[in-house]
Amino acid sequence: MAPRSVLVTGGCGFIGSCFIRMLRERDPEVEIVNLDLLTYAGNPENLPGIADSPRYRWVRGDVRNEETVESLVGSADWVVHFAAESHVDRSTAGKAGAFVDTNVYGTFVLLDAVRRLRPECRYLQIGTDEVYGDVAFPQMPDEGAMLDPSSPYSASKAGADHIALAFARTHGLDVMVSRCTNNYGAYQYPEKMIPLFVTNALDSLPIPLYDGGGQVRDWLRVEDHCEALLLILEEGRPGEIYNVGANQEPERSNLEITEMILECTGASASLIEHRHGLRPGHDQRYAVATGKIRDLGWAPRADIQEGIASTVRWYAENRGWWETIKSGAYREFYEAHYGRPAS
Repeated sequence: MAPRSVLVTGGCGFIGSCFIRMLRERDPEVEIVNLDLLTYAGNPENLPGIADSPRYRWVRGDVRNEETVESLVGSADWVVHFAAESHVDRSTAGKAGAFVDTNVYGTFVLLDAVRRLRPECRYLQIGTDEVYGDVAFPQMPDEGAMLDPSSPYSASKAGADHIALAFARTHGLDVMVSRCTNNYGAYQYPEKMIPLFVTNALDSLPIPLYDGGGQVRDWLRVEDHCEALLLILEEGRPGEIYNVGANQEPERSNLEITEMILECTGASASLIEHRHGLRPGHDQRYAVATGKIRDLGWAPRADIQEGIASTVRWYAENRGWWETIKSGAYREFYEAHYGRPAS
């Protein structure tokens, strides 16, 4: 049954905003409430044309605030929990406590409100494949694999998953967990690798590539991810975990992704600035088995080369969106991690 009302947390972020845009396109009649605190990566401009809709409401608030959360969950048919501190580098730079507070305690506050006020709703915890840790080739962990997180970020997300599944078992709630590989696409905050490399290439700035670019990430276009999330919400089973990933064949290294970006932007390979070693908390390879979500009928629509090309076009055509970001507080983060101004 289609939901009448959906509560989305973190809906001004990269993946959350894509989910809202897709949900609105699928069902213009659904009521959407977007709870987002607007931390550094949240941006209302990620939802063009939606803010004025009478069936959409943005609440600027914190998922850790019990009163705020209680005021929103009571009428929700679906609760989709994206809100999280979400970058490995930020979690290893002295702010790990904020990740635990938001990602674990915030998840508890949301689930506890659901338990008390809307136990019949369907709840989806948006997780990450990074909870499985560094995965040696050719292994592909399934949903029952041991969790082995490497960073405070991934450890806090593993904790959030466990809280969600514990509420399902203890209280019989209709809770599911998704764990997706790395996403890319339009509206992604330019601290992440692909938008960072694309925007730097467009401006002929150095591209900081670590350890020869040998790391492997199973890159998935954000629209394909959100299609999977909608399918899980519509057809997934309570208490289950669903891995989501592209399962690219062959797998692509960070160097190969960088070369695709250079080709699509027309930038010179001389922009690559080789950095030695891995950053703290980063793993060599991520990969997941995705048979469970594919059995529901899902498969990614865009291959990596097509997806990178369309992503480069979007950033080239939407300079106003990312130039504003890269001229602000982003500069402090960039200098702290890469040792030079972003422009």
